[in-house]
Amino acid sequence: MKTVDKDVVIIGGGLGGCAAALSACANGLHVLLTEETDWIGGQVTSQGVPPDEHQWIEEFGSTRRYQTYRRKVREFYLRTMDVKITKTPFNPGNGLVSSICHDPRVSLHVLNEMLLPYVLTNQLTILLNTIVTKVNRNERTVTSVTYKNAVTGIEEMATAPYFIDATEAGDLLPLAGVGYVTGAEAKADTHEPHALEVADPNDIQAFTYVLGMEYRQGENHTIPEPKMYEFWKEFHPAIWPDNYLSFFAPHPITKEIREYTLFREETGFPLWDYRRCFDKEQFNAPVDAGDVSLMNWPQSDYFLGNIYDVSDVEKEKHLYQAKQLSLSLLYWLQTEAPRPNGEKGYPGLKLRKDLFVTEDGLAKAAYIREARRIKAEYTIVEQDVSADFNEGKTGKVYVDRIGIGSYSIDLHPSMSGRTYLDIKALPFHIPLGALIPKDTANLLAGSKNIGTTHITNGCYRLHPTEWNIGEACGALVAFCITNKTDPKTVRENNLIVKRFQDMLRADGFELEWPAEFYCE
Repeated sequence: MKTVDKDVVIIGGGLGGCAAALSACANGLHVLLTEETDWIGGQVTSQGVPPDEHQWIEEFGSTRRYQTYRRKVREFYLRTMDVKITKTPFNPGNGLVSSICHDPRVSLHVLNEMLLPYVLTNQLTILLNTIVTKVNRNERTVTSVTYKNAVTGIEEMATAPYFIDATEAGDLLPLAGVGYVTGAEAKADTHEPHALEVADPNDIQAFTYVLGMEYRQGENHTIPEPKMYEFWKEFHPAIWPDNYLSFFAPHPITKEIREYTLFREETGFPLWDYRRCFDKEQFNAPVDAGDVSLMNWPQSDYFLGNIYDVSDVEKEKHLYQAKQLSLSLLYWLQTEAPRPNGEKGYPGLKLRKDLFVTEDGLAKAAYIREARRIKAEYTIVEQDVSADFNEGKTGKVYVDRIGIGSYSIDLHPSMSGRTYLDIKALPFHIPLGALIPKDTANLLAGSKNIGTTHITNGCYRLHPTEWNIGEACGALVAFCITNKTDPKTVRENNLIVKRFQDMLRADGFELEWPAEFYCE
């Protein structure tokens, strides 16, 4: 078996993995990055989730490289397409969820472009369609990983002084024997106001299979009836006000019945505009291109079973049923959704299979909101971000902070049948201790698998925060190798952690919010 030796091996090519690779390469390291699909980018590409970001993102609240990524997305449209409306800031899709809703293929192009300089010099190796099958460990140290190409079947081994788990579900953790948590913790353990009285490892947020649609008014693009359509059509969860395939759902905050509609000109919350990634009114095109929107809505959340820490048969069952849910929702919209004029269905909704280059038109991978989470040197709890426990305008200011972020505690319905939990969270800081496992010396958490609880995962799982986490991992590995130290020592030694923070600031990390956030 071929063996390669690198400075750092990054498993998972999502936003955290890409950011870790960029940072590590910029600091002179030789990097191996593996990705189980054939697209890097994770949430914004293979999963089809446009950036969920905080209200200050255009001015501050992320790393310099994340801002570069956002700028390059906009520049791609402005440079290559005939844009007739250039609002500032330019939002390609005019989606409600973000000021930069865009086609996942654009993010794929941008991320590949950002990484390409390091690929050209052979400093960075990217292996697509690659899954880690084995991890070797010597006491507290991971020594190597074995990975397999799903297309060729070829297996190789990689050794390195450091490894980063940037997978979507923390897939390296069980293979490496790293302690981790799933689901909801008990209140006795975390003392969080909204924690369960009894821990429930299966109380994991819903995941979603996204699909892309173009609206072609007056045309008929109805897909064949999905095999599970009758099941999903009649499905009525106890937490739902109506059948799941309907325009009614619980309001995430008030839990009252909330009415949705497809388009803005109707009453109710417009689902189409929520994650619209192409607004035809902003572009001149030689063909009659329609608006394109990505389906990641309350009615496509799948919570009938989990897809990690279960058997392969169980995993495949839930992946299949989740895909059938998304396709059934589309079919319902095309054929039976009530319209304001009394008619039924929007047959002009066209499944855009080209968006993800998949046979079924669905995203290449499921969007997983809640991963396995490491048992970390520091675990972020609700009290750290809640206004009820912090006197200022931000959450807890950690001595070892390595970034900032902001999002509400947003928990979707869970596998245990619990409904939404959406509560306010203050703009927060990211502690270095949350990236470091207690029981492993040279593995770092580089994605949604950091030391959060079930509750705080709800505000630390979004795009700019995941990027910041991954980028900090890459920088930390470089710092440790250069200074002949280790992550735990960096965190525990105030002088060393300040040196590391100085390095981060010089490299474009924001470790504090603007001064006014700390003043009453």
